[in-house]
Amino acid sequence: MASDMFVVPQTRGTVLCCKCGISMAPNPANMCVTCLRSEVDITEGLRKHVTIMHCPDCDSYLQPPRTWIKAQLESKELLTFCVKRLETDLKKVRLVNAEFIWTEPHSKRIKVKLKVQKEVLNGAILEQSYVVEYVQQDNMCDSCTRFQANPDQWVASVQLRQRVSHRRTFFYLEQLILKHDAAAHAIKIKQMDQGIDFFFANRSHAVKFVEFLGKVAPTKRFDLFASKGGY
Repeated sequence: MASDMFVVPQTRGTVLCCKCGISMAPNPANMCVTCLRSEVDITEGLRKHVTIMHCPDCDSYLQPPRTWIKAQLESKELLTFCVKRLETDLKKVRLVNAEFIWTEPHSKRIKVKLKVQKEVLNGAILEQSYVVEYVQQDNMCDSCTRFQANPDQWVASVQLRQRVSHRRTFFYLEQLILKHDAAAHAIKIKQMDQGIDFFFANRSHAVKFVEFLGKVAPTKRFDLFASKGGY
């Protein structure tokens, strides 16, 4: 019997926009999205142009005040860096989404499309998208500056060798180093007859690199200390 009962269809009520009179779903502002956007711009006061420092030698970006972050174009790391540069602005709105807009690789321009939300008239939530353009200014980082001044000014070096007839493991290890960007802090990389030498301006970076090698491949470690303090 229950299946034969008359069911009243549920319909969603509509109201007229108080400004243009179009039929719309009710909201706290009693105004359609088009009219609401004409009344309120939630992106007003948010920066649309940002200047960022880029090191052309190691492809890293300056996170003020003194931290350099290595990131490739359109990478997750670069997107995170770009959004963090707007940290003060994004306290005024709620970030919903961020994505890159393609630009020419040599244009020294990075464009990010942001979608934000904010509570406006009478508690209505308005969502808008806007584009931020980042202008790159080339400026060498501290490590690259020191290296340019004196290419032999390194503090620690890691000599990677494989003394066997085949080099399959060595080539595999090279791919892992590239994939994980493990040698990002190396100020100089030199190809040798039986391997590669990595030079670092900081001993801790060299130690971290050696620890990475030990995790991904069987290695033997020999520590040598130079008379002038090199490691």
